[in-house]
Amino acid sequence: MSSSPLRFDDGPVQFRQRVICSILSRRPLLVKNIRHLDQDPGLRDYEASFLRLIDSLTNGTSIEINETGSQFKMRPGIVINGEVSHDCSVSRSIGWFLEGVLPLASFGKRDLKLTLTGVTDGYENEEVSIDYIKASMLPVLKEFGVGADESEGPGAMLRVTRRGAAPGGGGSVEVFCPMVKALTPINIVDPGMIKKIRGNAVSCRIPPTSPARVAHAAKGILHKLIPDVWIHTDTNSGSKTNGPGGCGESPGLKCILSAESTTGVTLSAEVCLDYRLERGAVLPEDLGVQAATLLLDEVRKGGCVDSACQSFIFLLMCLTPEDVSRVRVGVLSRYSVTTLRLLKQVFGVEMKVTGEGKVDGGGDVDGGGVARSVLLSCLGIGFRNVSKSVT
Repeated sequence: MSSSPLRFDDGPVQFRQRVICSILSRRPLLVKNIRHLDQDPGLRDYEASFLRLIDSLTNGTSIEINETGSQFKMRPGIVINGEVSHDCSVSRSIGWFLEGVLPLASFGKRDLKLTLTGVTDGYENEEVSIDYIKASMLPVLKEFGVGADESEGPGAMLRVTRRGAAPGGGGSVEVFCPMVKALTPINIVDPGMIKKIRGNAVSCRIPPTSPARVAHAAKGILHKLIPDVWIHTDTNSGSKTNGPGGCGESPGLKCILSAESTTGVTLSAEVCLDYRLERGAVLPEDLGVQAATLLLDEVRKGGCVDSACQSFIFLLMCLTPEDVSRVRVGVLSRYSVTTLRLLKQVFGVEMKVTGEGKVDGGGDVDGGGVARSVLLSCLGIGFRNVSKSVT
């Protein structure tokens, strides 16, 4: 793996991934032309907040930002982790921040005990929520050996202590992730058959009938295909200042659904009520139908991981020991294709892609209406946790 600096001249494209890859590869990072043609050029508040979070999780990291914010340099340090608290910008959800730092969570000198405050729900189709991370990404970490052996201690955990919908936020999340010396290669190629579906309809400062209507509409579709469907309703009134049941000042409504197969594969999909819409523009039943439709579309694609989790699992595959890791995905999203190019540039890892699947937006369905899945495999770089304390 090269030690030369990473240089990017195309602005904030894949901002979080580039920062994380710089730290993992221990290569300095230079990013230029960050919105340099905009009326308001430079880094946004949430990107600056993400850099502050990275600085809190590491030791020796040096970050320099020019006067306009259109260029920054970073010299990566060592991942320390430990107990860290961070107030996230309300311009992005807590999930946006947590998704970014999750690849670093297991490579610190100590276990990660992270507390994040800000928006827990409400940015539809822009970023994953904390509930999605808990349902899909934490099980992926376990597949890579993070907390897989319960005799050595608890695995990765996420707990929502307080809900906070967009745009006001006010939520709080506690995350725990144990450190590991190295990841374990994976071989996740059999999607199996769906045996059960679980979900959660969450509301903040909205009458409790709304999440119940969301759950009823989703079950109305899913029960036609599988009998084992259970959707929990989580109502947060905002009357409590802290703890379960409390929430921030903004109203919100969301639904997340997860399908588990006979081979242990979990596919998830979620939908949030867009706070920018007028009241009554979207009915709770519409949200439930949309969530069920998105989940069924993920199942139709025939992958072992859902679309939003692809880039995360690709990065972890590159960091495994020098052995082959394989995973089957459905339709490759355009974001995932960009991630594969970044991983090749940073780590020198080139994925072998087999199958007849195509990039999202192309003809990815055969004549029978079934999506053609894609099998990706690669040889890990043998990444080891050099920050881990010697005991």
